[in-house]
Amino acid sequence: MLDIVVKAAAYASCIGLGAASITLIYSSTRTFNFAHASMVAWGFYVTFALTYATGLSPYLFVPIAALFSALLGLITYYSVNRRLLRVGASELTLMMSTLGVDLVLFGALNIFADYLLKVHKYPAKYFLLETREIYIAGLRLVGVVAPAVLALAVILLGVLLYRTKLGIAFRATIENQALAQLCGVNPNKIYSLAWLIGGALAGLAGSLLSLVVSGYTAVGMTLIVTFFAGSIVGGLYSVYGSLLGGLLVGLGEYLGVALLGQAIGGWIYAYRPAIPLALIAATLLLQPSGLAALMHRTSR
Repeated sequence: MLDIVVKAAAYASCIGLGAASITLIYSSTRTFNFAHASMVAWGFYVTFALTYATGLSPYLFVPIAALFSALLGLITYYSVNRRLLRVGASELTLMMSTLGVDLVLFGALNIFADYLLKVHKYPAKYFLLETREIYIAGLRLVGVVAPAVLALAVILLGVLLYRTKLGIAFRATIENQALAQLCGVNPNKIYSLAWLIGGALAGLAGSLLSLVVSGYTAVGMTLIVTFFAGSIVGGLYSVYGSLLGGLLVGLGEYLGVALLGQAIGGWIYAYRPAIPLALIAATLLLQPSGLAALMHRTSR
């Protein structure tokens, strides 16, 4: 049971990181980033490939996976998103454009996986980095590292958004872009920063998740509903809310299915995706603005 709780904490922390990525990009550029699925999957594969190539611990490659997905975020912004924002594209168009980007990234990931499989004989179609896990006093290290990374992300985002001039410009652009521009803020700089940080968070989530769940090329598509659930439950305009929302959704999904599986049988695992979907529906019906708005009202 303790191992399930540790894995649930790690899983939930990664969902929190990924949910914050979705919220950060949406709140700044009005773009629901469906390419998030492949950015997370690339985090899995960068960690996997470097671990097999070097024989070293996968933890050493978490920062590299984050940097790689951050680069994917920047490429997505400068190649697609910026052009559409300049012509005032609708939210629907922005969202559909990221679906196209996701297909391109997914295709490239499959080519990379085939290359690893055929040339290097790595089990790239389905792998378990969990077998490279480090145990301390019988506990998985990812159960400590993933929550610590989430806490560090909270601190760093807090410093960036509330203790720097760049953060003030960032928040001003989210609140009112036209007014921010009149004050001398360059929205292009803010948008590119949002995609850079959002991509890095997606890569971090994917890299750490590779130590919790199985890896395969469509893993991002499998997890995307849970990431969106975390973002919606937390509040689409609050990065902190999405961090909390992702944490709660991840814990509810992982622990809920594990406990139900023990109580009524393993068949319930097939219905695991229903939990985040149910949380999305409940949030949109009862509290559309998410936990962030609820906490804001409570604190007043």
